[in-house]
Amino acid sequence: MPHPLATALLTWYERHARDLPWRGSRDAYVIWVSEVMLQQTRAEAVVPYFERWMQRFPTIQALAEASQEQVLAAWEGLGYYSRARHLHQTARTLIEAYDGRLPTTIESLQRLPGIGRYSAAAIAAIAFGADSLALDGNLRRVLSRLFDLEIDPRSPEGERRLRSAAADLLPHGRASDFNQALMDLGTLVCSPRRPACGDCPLSSGCLARARGTQLQRPVRDRRKPLPHHAVTAAVLRRDGRVLVCRRPEHKLLGGLWEFPGGKQEGEEELADCLRRELREELGIEVVVGAPLGVYDHAYTHFSIRVHAFECSLLAGEPRALEHSRIEWAAPADLSGYPMGKVDRLIANQVAGVTAG
Repeated sequence: MPHPLATALLTWYERHARDLPWRGSRDAYVIWVSEVMLQQTRAEAVVPYFERWMQRFPTIQALAEASQEQVLAAWEGLGYYSRARHLHQTARTLIEAYDGRLPTTIESLQRLPGIGRYSAAAIAAIAFGADSLALDGNLRRVLSRLFDLEIDPRSPEGERRLRSAAADLLPHGRASDFNQALMDLGTLVCSPRRPACGDCPLSSGCLARARGTQLQRPVRDRRKPLPHHAVTAAVLRRDGRVLVCRRPEHKLLGGLWEFPGGKQEGEEELADCLRRELREELGIEVVVGAPLGVYDHAYTHFSIRVHAFECSLLAGEPRALEHSRIEWAAPADLSGYPMGKVDRLIANQVAGVTAG
């Protein structure tokens, strides 16, 4: 017999499940794409990207046949671009070595690029009916409160204890609904700052609620402040075009296009930084002109403030010394170059595009 709390949760899920475009599908490709997109991204933000992606790449074969440029363009705006590159790489691997199908076990799924323990468990449970727990951020929060876990659930010991305790709740043959129910519960009810305990189907068995510790769960070990960097970027113009550079595959934002520049060093002036970076990256000397804009952005492990400047060529011909490609692009064509968030903001300003 299922645990009473699991029964209560599944009953709640039947009434309150979110209407999401990938729900109800058992197509492993659909589940795989949705789970990768949902990493680090809210479901509401994912929906339009998912729908466009499935129209553009409806099958593993279609994704494998696409160019990386097309894949990155479809992904632009979702961030964490290694996810898109891994999807593309894995699609090609599946066509070459797996007869165009995703493997069905957690162990074999984890051997594929970009599929870690969580994604493998989610795909195996939702697409293939495996009795596995997909321990994402929502599940960690809900289960940490349910069991009143007094240590960080992201630590090895915290994760071990959550998995052990949750094993008794997991209903045989219904792991797909169970995992998705916990995901929805974490979003709709057991929220980070204001859990609606009175509406929770697990409230009768929630140890944190009984002990009044729900706002202290999950425990977060103190982490070091994120490093912050000042970065420069050049809008270098010639004959009505601007220079854009494609980042190397092995670096952050690999395969995306950017305006050349780089990180400020020490007490270096911004203009000196930009001149040095263009000398190193492109083998040119430039005159740094008027400021174009300042843009802030945070990544997982650091944050940046980008200072963009108009520049003009003083000496030398640009060469791709640290990029995979460089091109002189018409401002009106910049929308066709996949870019990260900050470079897209600069490109829109250059092209005169008003943010919607």
